[in-house]
Amino acid sequence: MKLSAVDLSPVPENGTAAEAYENTVDAAQQADRLGFARFWVAEHHGMASRLAGTTPEVLLGHLAAETESIRLGSGAVLLNHYSPFKVAEQFAALDALAPGRIDAGLGRANGSPAVDRALGTSRRVQNPDADHTEKIEAVVNHLYDDFPEGHQYADIEIPSSGGDEPAPWVLGSSAASAKIAGKLGLRFCFAAFIRPQFAVPAFEAYRETFEQSSLAGGVDEPEGMVAVNAVAAETDHEAARLRAVAEASFKRMQRGEVGSTPSVEEAIDELGGVPEPTPSTLDEDEWPRAISGSPETIAGLLEQLTDRVGVDEVMLQHVVPDHERALRSHELIAEGLGIESR
Repeated sequence: MKLSAVDLSPVPENGTAAEAYENTVDAAQQADRLGFARFWVAEHHGMASRLAGTTPEVLLGHLAAETESIRLGSGAVLLNHYSPFKVAEQFAALDALAPGRIDAGLGRANGSPAVDRALGTSRRVQNPDADHTEKIEAVVNHLYDDFPEGHQYADIEIPSSGGDEPAPWVLGSSAASAKIAGKLGLRFCFAAFIRPQFAVPAFEAYRETFEQSSLAGGVDEPEGMVAVNAVAAETDHEAARLRAVAEASFKRMQRGEVGSTPSVEEAIDELGGVPEPTPSTLDEDEWPRAISGSPETIAGLLEQLTDRVGVDEVMLQHVVPDHERALRSHELIAEGLGIESR
């Protein structure tokens, strides 16, 4: 199994964006050493006190200079906010900085009404799936200089590394995004930490609609990855303590409290105790929003979940406020899965 990670650049308690970015660089370098396949950074807006990851295209340029072998990408750049041409230029420039190591993860999401207004994004799109499909196609055609002769953009040039162009991925948490990826013949990553109940049907939809890609950056066969909220510690009980943060954060979100992350101790107090450890064997229809365990337990859980959706790569996402504990979690998961360090 391949192991990857997505980082949201969480701001430490009473900390700054500068500290958040230092931690993201630290995590990327660790992932590079541990043999992770790829390291992605996210895009969130209007939550600066909690998440500093607002501009993946900027952060990736710095990570390119601070890492050696690992693939770097966006998880995701929110395409509904931007011009496909500008997004393609950004990723082409990143590819020139780190040739053959860039993934263009393309997604969509609306923020608050105020954030969308500030970004100049219309919340009233007549056919959002068709609009998203068109934008993804445009990004890929710009990246690969593959507009047909006579197209209005055929003569536009963008920077090139002269090697492998960025690999396009469609990211989503619904069957709609899965179908777009399938019809375009592109790679698909499902965010199971957002809507775990849709993971299996989304991948079924992806494979059912998959067509061999006519796009230069496409793939001949379905290629997928599943992103999972997972945390490890030396024992199942200690890992469950760390998972309490994810559980409490979700309950806060359900209450409309967005933008705060409790400490481990606060989370346990809010939940009324330490959550039960994730069982080593999940029921067939069970897909928790977050999983935890010792290296052995978490490895078995990840094998079960990736088998269900038929992929051989998992991307880790976590809600662990303590940076050192988060790094240790990644180290233990890599150990459990037998990932060879570089």
